[in-house]
Parts: sequence; structure tokens; C-alpha cells
Amino acid sequence: MTYRYRVYGLRLDSSAPVAGLDVQSATCGAADLCLETGAQPEWALQGCKLPSQVLSHLPEQSDAADPSFILTEHGNGQFYRLAYSDGTCFVVDGDGSKIWGTFQPPLTHEDLATYLLGPVMGFILRRRQQTSLHASAVEIHGHAVAFSGDAGAGKSTTAAALALRGFSVLAEDVVPLLESEGEFLAVPGYPRVCLWPDSVEKLLGTAEALPRLTDAWDKRYLPLDGKRGKFAADPLPLGLIYFIEPRSDGDDAPRVAAMGAREALLELVKNTYMNWLLDREQRAIEFDVLSRLVRKIPIRRITPHSEGKRIAALCDLIAEDAERILGRR
Repeated sequence: MTYRYRVYGLRLDSSAPVAGLDVQSATCGAADLCLETGAQPEWALQGCKLPSQVLSHLPEQSDAADPSFILTEHGNGQFYRLAYSDGTCFVVDGDGSKIWGTFQPPLTHEDLATYLLGPVMGFILRRRQQTSLHASAVEIHGHAVAFSGDAGAGKSTTAAALALRGFSVLAEDVVPLLESEGEFLAVPGYPRVCLWPDSVEKLLGTAEALPRLTDAWDKRYLPLDGKRGKFAADPLPLGLIYFIEPRSDGDDAPRVAAMGAREALLELVKNTYMNWLLDREQRAIEFDVLSRLVRKIPIRRITPHSEGKRIAALCDLIAEDAERILGRR
């Protein structure tokens, strides 16, 4: 049986169900990406026998829950192997159209899907030459409003807080961009917002208020199923970007301020997803794309308050500021 999905603007055909995605009842055309699980297929076996070189090795951090990660290139870009220290592994072909994934017990298909929908799809988007912001995004006034910033800045927490207020969420962590006829579109990800327990407690009073992503991991998720949160399933014009600054305990927080074009461009360059994969030519192309984006899209700096209970004031500020700016467009 083949399971058909739509994720990050791509049609995904899978040999097994993918947790976090909704099966598409009616799709047409060929799949953009095919996922296989189970026994390693012949194409992946042969690909991993080709000469190889390690492109990246990210060691496990003592203060983070993520395992170590090794990215290996096989056959001069014909295949790639993405391996995690917990036994999860993916093989992707060079043009990002075929993928095989496997895991080791006690991990499950749900754990495999967690990797797939985040860093693995981010890698595939890179292989398909698509620029993506390291950001979350919600729909306000018919536009996508993106929240970018450093790891732990609160991108997903901000999206979830706005979702609980009735705003539809477009994506979290990875926001692919499409440029068409002078307009930038933000492409939907998948109908969940992933949150650490402390963020769930901040938003809902207790970490147990939302289900776990998997039994092996304490991270939770807010379903965007139309109950507590809604999913914006279609691409939207990108209308506004906020860079989330470090939290402040000042009386004027939360606060928002405009950013100059040069400063905004430098922040964008730092905050595209998996930009460490780019070679010199690809960096130049992406720099041109981001330069056009800065000229087209308002980019602002927002500073949350250190106290979690003031997230309501942050949501008020975002809603008012975005409505004011986008209402004029």
C-alpha cells in the first residue's frame, strides 16, 4: 500500500504511514519524493558502496537532547547518508527524490517521522535548491508572518501561543520560500507544532496538557486539527518577518522595532535552514534571493519578556503590529 501526503509543498509517497501527516484522499501527478522503510532497497545499498566522504559531524551536546549526527556524501553527490547516534538513519539520492529510512528499537516509526519532518526534509529542500527560513509562521490578515531567531528563541512557542488564540499555523522550524512574479510565498509544513515541556507548561499550565511526539522523547506537540489549533494548508504571500531577540526583564518588554535593510539581510543570511550545506556559488545565489526579499518584505525585531506569563502581551503586540502593517498592503 502507498500512503500519499503533502508536506513542504511536495507530494510524498510512502510505503508506511508517517505520523504527523494527513493522508491525501485525492492527489494527481507523480510524486516529488518517495519514502521507503523496512529492508534497505537496492538503490540505497549500491549508493552506500560508492566512495564516500564525511561532510559534517555534529557531536552530541551535553546540554541538549539531540543525538550526534553524521552526514556522509557517496559518489560525488549521487547519494547521501544521514546517520544519528540513536540508530536512526536515512539515505537520500542526489536530487532529493528518493529516501530510505530505518531505526533501531526501542525507537519506532514515530521517532523516524520526527527526524523526517524536521532536519531530513530540510536537507531534501536544500538538495532541491529551495531556500527555507529557520522559522515558524502563522497566518495574519491573509499573509504569512514568520518568526525567526536563534535556537531556543521561542519560534515554535510563539506560533503555538498564537494558534491557541485562533491564528492558523503555516509551519514551524522550517519555512520554505517560493519566489514568483516578484512575490515571495511561504509554503506550509505539516499540521503540528512541536514544543518542549516547559513551553507547554507556560502555555497550558502543565506539560502533560499535550501528547508526546514519541514514547522515547519528552517533546510534545500541539495538533493543528481544527480543535485547539488550525493549520494553514495552502501557500500564503509572505508579509512580515520578526526576528526574536533574547528575552528581557525590562518594563518596556515585550517590544518591537524596525530593522534597517542591511541589518535585516545579515540576520536572514544567518537564519536560513541548513545554510552550512551551501557551497560558494549556492551562497551567492541565496544572497541574491534574500536581497530581493529584504527589499520586498518588512522585517522587524521583537523582544519578549523574560516572564512566561507575559506571553499574552507578546501575542497582543504581534497581532496589533502585524495587522497595522499588513492592513495597509
